[in-house]
Amino acid sequence: MPVKILMVCLGNICRSPLAEGILQSKLPKEKFIVDSAGTGDWHAGQQPDKRSVATARNRGLDITQQRARQIKTSDFDKFDYIYVMDASNYNNVVKLAPNTTAKEKVRLMMDALYPGENIEVPDPYFGGDDGFYNVYDMLDEACTIVADNLLKTHS
Repeated sequence: MPVKILMVCLGNICRSPLAEGILQSKLPKEKFIVDSAGTGDWHAGQQPDKRSVATARNRGLDITQQRARQIKTSDFDKFDYIYVMDASNYNNVVKLAPNTTAKEKVRLMMDALYPGENIEVPDPYFGGDDGFYNVYDMLDEACTIVADNLLKTHS
Protein backbone atom coordinates (compact mmCIF):
# COMPACT_ATOMS: atom_id res chain seq x y z
CA MET A 1 0.00 0.00 0.00
CA PRO A 2 1.45 3.36 -0.95
CA VAL A 3 1.61 6.14 1.64
CA LYS A 4 -0.92 8.87 0.81
CA ILE A 5 -0.35 12.58 1.43
CA LEU A 6 -2.89 15.37 0.94
CA MET A 7 -1.97 19.05 0.54
CA VAL A 8 -4.71 21.56 1.44
CA CYS A 9 -5.21 25.29 0.87
CA LEU A 10 -8.29 27.47 0.41
CA GLY A 11 -9.32 27.02 -3.22
CA ASN A 12 -6.92 24.29 -4.39
CA ILE A 13 -5.63 26.38 -7.30
CA CYS A 14 -2.49 28.17 -5.96
CA ARG A 15 -0.59 26.75 -2.99
CA SER A 16 -1.74 23.15 -2.63
CA PRO A 17 -1.30 22.29 -6.34
CA LEU A 18 2.28 23.60 -6.13
CA ALA A 19 2.84 21.61 -2.92
CA GLU A 20 1.39 18.50 -4.57
CA GLY A 21 3.64 18.81 -7.62
CA ILE A 22 6.76 19.63 -5.60
CA LEU A 23 6.34 16.79 -3.09
CA GLN A 24 5.43 14.34 -5.86
CA SER A 25 8.69 15.20 -7.62
CA LYS A 26 10.69 14.31 -4.49
CA LEU A 27 9.12 10.89 -3.77
CA PRO A 28 9.05 7.56 -5.64
CA LYS A 29 5.60 7.24 -7.27
CA GLU A 30 5.36 3.52 -6.53
CA LYS A 31 5.56 4.14 -2.76
CA PHE A 32 3.81 7.50 -2.34
CA ILE A 33 0.65 9.14 -3.66
CA VAL A 34 0.33 12.91 -3.33
CA ASP A 35 -2.94 14.77 -3.93
CA SER A 36 -4.38 18.17 -3.07
CA ALA A 37 -7.70 19.73 -2.13
CA GLY A 38 -9.19 23.01 -0.96
CA THR A 39 -11.41 23.83 1.98
CA GLY A 40 -13.67 25.74 -0.43
CA ASP A 41 -15.39 24.49 -3.58
CA TRP A 42 -15.26 27.63 -5.75
CA HIS A 43 -12.80 26.19 -8.27
CA ALA A 44 -13.84 22.51 -8.29
CA GLY A 45 -12.86 20.84 -11.56
CA GLN A 46 -10.56 23.68 -12.66
CA GLN A 47 -6.86 23.52 -13.42
CA PRO A 48 -4.49 25.30 -11.04
CA ASP A 49 -4.19 29.09 -11.38
CA LYS A 50 -2.24 29.98 -14.54
CA ARG A 51 0.39 31.68 -12.38
CA SER A 52 0.93 28.47 -10.37
CA VAL A 53 1.17 26.51 -13.61
CA ALA A 54 3.71 29.00 -15.04
CA THR A 55 5.76 29.07 -11.83
CA ALA A 56 5.88 25.27 -11.68
CA ARG A 57 6.75 25.04 -15.39
CA ASN A 58 9.58 27.54 -14.91
CA ARG A 59 10.94 25.28 -12.18
CA GLY A 60 10.63 22.11 -14.27
CA LEU A 61 7.27 20.76 -13.03
CA ASP A 62 4.05 20.19 -14.96
CA ILE A 63 0.94 20.52 -12.78
CA THR A 64 -1.57 20.97 -15.61
CA GLN A 65 -3.11 17.51 -15.06
CA GLN A 66 -4.35 18.53 -11.60
CA ARG A 67 -7.98 19.53 -11.01
CA ALA A 68 -9.27 21.40 -7.98
CA ARG A 69 -11.55 19.64 -5.52
CA GLN A 70 -12.91 20.24 -2.05
CA ILE A 71 -11.66 18.20 0.90
CA LYS A 72 -14.22 15.74 2.25
CA THR A 73 -14.56 13.73 5.44
CA SER A 74 -13.65 10.51 3.59
CA ASP A 75 -10.19 12.00 2.89
CA PHE A 76 -9.31 11.35 6.53
CA ASP A 77 -9.70 7.60 5.90
CA LYS A 78 -7.91 7.74 2.56
CA PHE A 79 -4.83 9.81 3.49
CA ASP A 80 -2.06 9.11 6.00
CA TYR A 81 -0.86 12.73 6.22
CA ILE A 82 -2.69 16.01 5.61
CA TYR A 83 -0.63 19.19 5.26
CA VAL A 84 -2.38 22.57 5.31
CA MET A 85 -0.99 25.91 4.22
CA ASP A 86 -2.25 28.28 6.95
CA ALA A 87 -4.01 28.50 10.31
CA SER A 88 -7.46 29.28 8.89
CA ASN A 89 -7.41 26.19 6.66
CA TYR A 90 -5.90 24.14 9.49
CA ASN A 91 -8.85 25.06 11.72
CA ASN A 92 -11.36 24.27 8.95
CA VAL A 93 -9.77 20.89 8.23
CA VAL A 94 -9.57 19.92 11.91
CA LYS A 95 -13.27 20.82 12.33
CA LEU A 96 -14.07 18.42 9.49
CA ALA A 97 -12.08 15.59 11.10
CA PRO A 98 -14.39 12.81 12.33
CA ASN A 99 -12.25 11.84 15.34
CA THR A 100 -9.01 12.43 17.26
CA THR A 101 -7.02 10.00 15.11
CA ALA A 102 -8.06 11.92 12.01
CA LYS A 103 -7.14 15.26 13.63
CA GLU A 104 -3.66 13.94 14.39
CA LYS A 105 -3.00 13.54 10.65
CA VAL A 106 -3.34 17.30 10.09
CA ARG A 107 -0.24 19.52 10.23
CA LEU A 108 0.78 22.97 9.15
CA MET A 109 3.04 22.66 6.10
CA MET A 110 5.72 25.04 7.36
CA ASP A 111 6.01 23.18 10.68
CA ALA A 112 8.35 20.88 8.75
CA LEU A 113 10.83 23.78 8.63
CA TYR A 114 9.78 25.78 11.68
CA PRO A 115 8.25 23.37 14.23
CA GLY A 116 5.74 25.02 16.53
CA GLU A 117 6.20 28.51 15.06
CA ASN A 118 2.87 28.47 13.16
CA ILE A 119 4.45 29.95 10.02
CA GLU A 120 1.94 30.17 7.18
CA VAL A 121 2.36 29.80 3.44
CA PRO A 122 0.91 33.11 2.20
CA ASP A 123 -1.87 32.99 -0.36
CA PRO A 124 -0.44 34.56 -3.56
CA TYR A 125 -3.83 34.75 -5.35
CA PHE A 126 -4.34 38.52 -5.10
CA GLY A 127 -0.69 39.47 -5.55
CA GLY A 128 1.74 39.52 -8.43
CA ASP A 129 3.82 36.76 -9.97
CA ASP A 130 6.59 37.25 -7.37
CA GLY A 131 4.26 35.89 -4.69
CA PHE A 132 3.96 32.61 -6.59
CA TYR A 133 7.75 32.25 -6.81
CA ASN A 134 8.10 33.03 -3.09
CA VAL A 135 5.45 30.42 -2.27
CA TYR A 136 7.15 27.89 -4.56
CA ASP A 137 10.49 28.43 -2.78
CA MET A 138 8.89 28.08 0.67
CA LEU A 139 7.09 24.91 -0.36
CA ASP A 140 10.16 23.47 -2.06
CA GLU A 141 12.18 23.85 1.13
CA ALA A 142 9.42 22.40 3.33
CA CYS A 143 8.68 19.56 0.89
CA THR A 144 12.36 18.53 0.93
CA ILE A 145 12.14 18.00 4.69
CA VAL A 146 8.71 16.30 4.46
CA ALA A 147 10.01 13.98 1.72
CA ASP A 148 13.14 13.11 3.72
CA ASN A 149 11.02 12.33 6.80
CA LEU A 150 8.55 10.25 4.78
CA LEU A 151 11.37 8.28 3.14
CA LYS A 152 12.96 7.58 6.54
CA THR A 153 9.64 6.59 8.13
CA HIS A 154 8.36 4.48 5.22
CA SER A 155 11.47 2.89 3.71
